[in-house]
Amino acid sequence: MIQSNKGADPPNKKDMKLSTATNPGNGLPQILRLVLQELDLFYRRDVAGVCLLYNLLRSPWLQALLKVYDCLQEFKEKKLVPAMLHTQALSHEGATIKRHEMTGDILVARVIHGGLAERSGLLYAGDKLVEVNGISVEGLDPEQVIHILAMSRGTIMFKVVPALDPPVNSQKMVYVRAMLEYWPQEDPSIPCVDAGLPFQKGDILQIVDQKDALWWQARKISDLGTCAGLIPSSHLLKRKQRAFWWSQPCQPYSHLKSTMIDDMKIDEKCVEADKEEFVGHGQKFFVAGFRRSMRLSRRRCHLGQLRASARCSVVGAPYEEVVKYQRCPSDKPRLIVLVGPSGVGVNELRRRLIELNPDHFQSAVPHTTRSKKSYEVNGREYHYVSKETFESLMYGHRMLEYGEYKGHLYGTSLDAVKAVLEEGKVCVMDLEPQDIQVARTHELKPYVIFIKPSNISCMKHSRKNAKMITDYFVDMKFKDEDLQEMENLAQKMETQFGQFFDHVIINDILEDASAQLLSAIQQAQEEPQWVPATWVSSDTES
Repeated sequence: MIQSNKGADPPNKKDMKLSTATNPGNGLPQILRLVLQELDLFYRRDVAGVCLLYNLLRSPWLQALLKVYDCLQEFKEKKLVPAMLHTQALSHEGATIKRHEMTGDILVARVIHGGLAERSGLLYAGDKLVEVNGISVEGLDPEQVIHILAMSRGTIMFKVVPALDPPVNSQKMVYVRAMLEYWPQEDPSIPCVDAGLPFQKGDILQIVDQKDALWWQARKISDLGTCAGLIPSSHLLKRKQRAFWWSQPCQPYSHLKSTMIDDMKIDEKCVEADKEEFVGHGQKFFVAGFRRSMRLSRRRCHLGQLRASARCSVVGAPYEEVVKYQRCPSDKPRLIVLVGPSGVGVNELRRRLIELNPDHFQSAVPHTTRSKKSYEVNGREYHYVSKETFESLMYGHRMLEYGEYKGHLYGTSLDAVKAVLEEGKVCVMDLEPQDIQVARTHELKPYVIFIKPSNISCMKHSRKNAKMITDYFVDMKFKDEDLQEMENLAQKMETQFGQFFDHVIINDILEDASAQLLSAIQQAQEEPQWVPATWVSSDTES
């Protein structure tokens, strides 16, 4: 309890002065000053309780509060519409500016998600920029404003006129897989190069803002803690793709034909030897799909289609919406697709994987139109069907891959793959890269693994005793030009189809690559993975 002190000395004129603003006016400080003057008369008459009230009003904490109030009032009178932001360059701090086409005003074009401007809550898209550090920006171009910012040091003060209706971002987060690469430094149409987000094929992006029809804001999932960047919208990228496609000169088919012949020599020269009978767990077992005729047929079929389709196909979607998918134990296993250039060891890795656990891993039995030989069994080496039946499967889109070799059709059907998966086994198959899109369905949910060769110097050492078989030679050793062709083809595959690869394994040491393959397959079956959103939505609807 505070006691009154009657014996206290009456205050003098200095004690009655409070720290107020230079011109306090009729505000709270002025009112309290007048109250203290009135209380001084009663204080001198020793009226009960006045001393207590007087001491309370003169307490240091109340005077400090009044000082803060005075400072706020003074700041409010001088800065009618304040907005402060510590920055060195506007784009670096998470905002971009533009000039209004009609009025010439400098406006905040967008506020970048995750940047200082958004976190501070001081700037919004549509705000009119009036001054920068006391310098009027009226009549200036955005480049001149950026120059003022670049030359400024320390604290930078913005004076803005707020937008009448600050935009509210009510959009949901969307994740997409980039189906092409993008480099802001090479795009003259980007509003702000510094705010651009470069990405490569296969990168998973988090789209945080799609309000702008041409420029979205996104982050890479590997850098979710960073400020978002600008990327072209799907509509803008499609427009750029079409413009690029029409700008390319028409290539005659003779050029494609000559390329096909060159590639055919490469492919036939790098085919591995056949082996369909294995020994594992103390017993022999048979695996189909390793015959040279089957592999050569599909390579011959697709050698020239890649370049022709790249030139003549409809422009695809630049982004593919994806979601995290966790396979339930009761779900069918995901199809495992191995892709790689001839001679890299795709079949050897697949063979070792199946031999490791034939009860868990299996290949699909392919179809063929050739006649069954005396030692063969229908449904073991091949499903032997008529040409009419085979073509019916082709035209009905029931073949994942197919081709012709020495007058006979060969291919792997969707039903053959599903038969393996429905048994609860993991179906492992190798595909040509241009066939990946055919297999990318919600039924199969393929996990694509790219088997990549190491550099030539390493391959010379690891493959010095390796041999291959071709149409004309048996047990032929790899030559330097074979290794170079393998490396070149791998680069082409990665450049054109890298967006479909879920995992990449460099096959330098076969034992290490086999262990990596087994680990990758286990992750694909047991851990959450990014898959096209249509795969999950299709499962939900069914």
